[in-house]
Amino acid sequence: MKFARLGPIGSEIPVVESDDTWFDISPITRDIDGDFLSSSKVADVRTALDAGSLTALADADDLRIGAPIARPSAVICIGMNYAAHAAESGSAPPKTPIMFMKTPNTVTGPNDSVEIPRGSTKTDWEVELGVVIGKRASYLDSPDAAAAHIAGFVTANDVSERAFQLEVSGGQWSKGKCAPGFNPTGPWLVTPDEVNHADVRLTSFVNGEPRQDSSTADLIFSVEHIIWNLSQYLALEPGDLVLTGTPEGVALSGRFPYISDGDVIEVEIEGLGRQRQIFKAHEDDRATAAMAE
Repeated sequence: MKFARLGPIGSEIPVVESDDTWFDISPITRDIDGDFLSSSKVADVRTALDAGSLTALADADDLRIGAPIARPSAVICIGMNYAAHAAESGSAPPKTPIMFMKTPNTVTGPNDSVEIPRGSTKTDWEVELGVVIGKRASYLDSPDAAAAHIAGFVTANDVSERAFQLEVSGGQWSKGKCAPGFNPTGPWLVTPDEVNHADVRLTSFVNGEPRQDSSTADLIFSVEHIIWNLSQYLALEPGDLVLTGTPEGVALSGRFPYISDGDVIEVEIEGLGRQRQIFKAHEDDRATAAMAE
């Protein structure tokens, strides 16, 4: 199944897709969140679809697309999980998954505009496969056990400010990862039965020009290994979002300029949908630039 949340910020309507039509599932669940994903209500939605008892959402195509999951309790990320990206970052491939965190308020709609942080000179894009947790995962016995804890997959843009991440970080990355809106997510949450997550294509574009083009087949650590490994150190809760790393082709490589005011970033994952964000300078930086003209 393909889930989404449509409507204004804070008033999104949970929906499910069938035959290119979006159906309102608010009679079944108030939102697409951990409570929904870990309950029998997911099966109830499938039953209602098969029975034809759901109502199509009027004007669905005209509504804003929100993140397909309500604010998670945690956003947990894996760094340098593609060998070529590790190399362009100046690092050897890691021997164990590298974990960092993003704050929940980074999660936003896939086409919402993103504000470049005040004083930023190195804001960067990163297309990533996102994994949404559907069942609490703690001390899993093996990677094979991970599949039972996954609700679905999403497209994500792990927006990063590289100076904040690497130059004033104190040795941790999260200063450069946590500006509000730095994790556009969606447009859809797609259930595992409809995604070959081990080999899907990831691409990104800046102002229409191609940047990243890779496949999750090139992941150093598989989705299952990541979930198992994380579960040895923390408890993943239903509705949590795990980002699995980005392939080569980002501005950090030195091959491309960093994001500037007005740039349009598009990221896409095969079968999981495409995003499009306009990046806007912080109002203080806009004022400074205007005074300098």
